[in-house]
Amino acid sequence: MSEVPLTIVGAHGSPYSRKMRAALRYRRIPHRWLVRGSKEDRGIPQAPVALIPVLVFPAQGTEPDEAMIDSTFQMRRLEERGRERSLIPPDPAIAFLDFLIEDYADEWLTKAMFHYRWAFDADAAKAAAILPRWARTDAPEEMIEEFSRAFRERQVGRLAIVGSNESTAPVIEEGYRRLLRTLDFHLREWPFVVGTRPGTADFGLFGQLSQLALFDPTPAAIALRESPRVVAWCHGVEDLSGLEVSDVDWMTHDAVPDTLLAVLEEVGRVYAPFLLANSHAIAHGDTWVECEIDGRKWLQKPFPYQAKCLRWLREARAALLPADRSAVDSLLSGTGCEALFADG
Repeated sequence: MSEVPLTIVGAHGSPYSRKMRAALRYRRIPHRWLVRGSKEDRGIPQAPVALIPVLVFPAQGTEPDEAMIDSTFQMRRLEERGRERSLIPPDPAIAFLDFLIEDYADEWLTKAMFHYRWAFDADAAKAAAILPRWARTDAPEEMIEEFSRAFRERQVGRLAIVGSNESTAPVIEEGYRRLLRTLDFHLREWPFVVGTRPGTADFGLFGQLSQLALFDPTPAAIALRESPRVVAWCHGVEDLSGLEVSDVDWMTHDAVPDTLLAVLEEVGRVYAPFLLANSHAIAHGDTWVECEIDGRKWLQKPFPYQAKCLRWLREARAALLPADRSAVDSLLSGTGCEALFADG
């Protein structure tokens, strides 16, 4: 009997949907892709929260189909089902670095994705025109136009939630360009973030860059100018089902290249101070997150989920064996990331 495929319900314009679909392709896990809102998007179990992608695990025995959200936990659930073509490096210290960079991509680089898409007129116009049509190209034009208008207004109105405003724009934009250059140098020697096979960080970065470097016109033009290599890498990561890998394709913590440390320095430069300030604001019931990032004022509303991200990172570090934790701390020293774990 053939394996019952998983179902992933997402959208082409959703970085997390593209992240998960690419991971499923690489791992050669049978699945079917459904676009949210399409004619095929029916009979899907209700997810805990109305977010995408939704990953539906087929019924087991008397248990019904199960719908799951959150790409980070979806990928780890897949690891529990089987380790063939795993995304988790066997070296615990490297696995932690991989997790940290994935979290940066999911929770910080997404600020650039949302900022460029909805703060720039040309990008917002393209997104409003294309995104609603992906689900139903045959929908009546007047219905699409009305939905596009309302969708654009709603998304532009959410810019403040992710931290995109006049004072934070330079931090977001300079950080995006810096990441492109940093990743470019790393990819000159290594085809993936923590080795010659992809980990979770690769798919986290790809998810956001699938929009920034491949779809939205303003950041795509920047990516082409700053790093054609990263643009090409994104096209490749979209489908790595043909990549052959082995268990010796990972880095080890005693041979981490300077180019990976440079990526971690970018994480420490922008993401670490935000995570700490956001966690402080949540803990103290503050209305605003106020801090300095890269020498500039950062101001946004607190984000409860990202306070959980800091807790999960700290828990993951605390769960390491002493020797592995020491290796992580040594590698993070001087990157700025060590501030995340200064209390323990």
